[in-house]
Amino acid sequence: MVTIGALFRCATYAWKTCLMIPDLETERLLLRPVVAEDAPAVQKQFPDWRIVEFLNPLIPWPYPADGAETFLRDVILPRMASGAAWQWSIRLKSAPDRLVGVISLQDGEQDNRGFWLNPDLWGQGLMGEACEAVTAFWFETLAKPVLRVPKAMANIASRRISEKTGMRVIWQGERDFVSGRHPTEIWEITREEWLALRGR
Repeated sequence: MVTIGALFRCATYAWKTCLMIPDLETERLLLRPVVAEDAPAVQKQFPDWRIVEFLNPLIPWPYPADGAETFLRDVILPRMASGAAWQWSIRLKSAPDRLVGVISLQDGEQDNRGFWLNPDLWGQGLMGEACEAVTAFWFETLAKPVLRVPKAMANIASRRISEKTGMRVIWQGERDFVSGRHPTEIWEITREEWLALRGR
């Protein structure tokens, strides 16, 4: 959820262009809008096959040495500034200065949320917390009508997150990922379903 009285950070692409995106908070996590200065921490962790295996095939592999800096500067920060995307760094409350992952929302017909987390922290339910927070922002703050996310069927952990948050499969087929072509599902939940499941 968005903390009461939380300060809003400025995700800046150019000094004249500034989009206000809130810090979000869960029981164990702090989510802060990504900034250009996050690039070194992303670059250090992201080039890991366990992270990229089931991600978008447009991600170059092997990952270049300037991959994070280029992606943030040329893609993510401009999209955030235009209001077409919202992206947060994931940080433990116990170590708020250390970026351990990223979670994002974006406008689109079939792909509205994505994330990655340092594998050392897998299996603790942290990404489920992060997804709950950003999905609440999607439906309750942005008032978007539907959230859809594609997932490789082999990506069991990611599929479990969708199941636990009340999403359902609306399409099955095949899509390309960094690791090649895989059987794929598109998961969906509407704003009305989200609010009803949470008694809102």
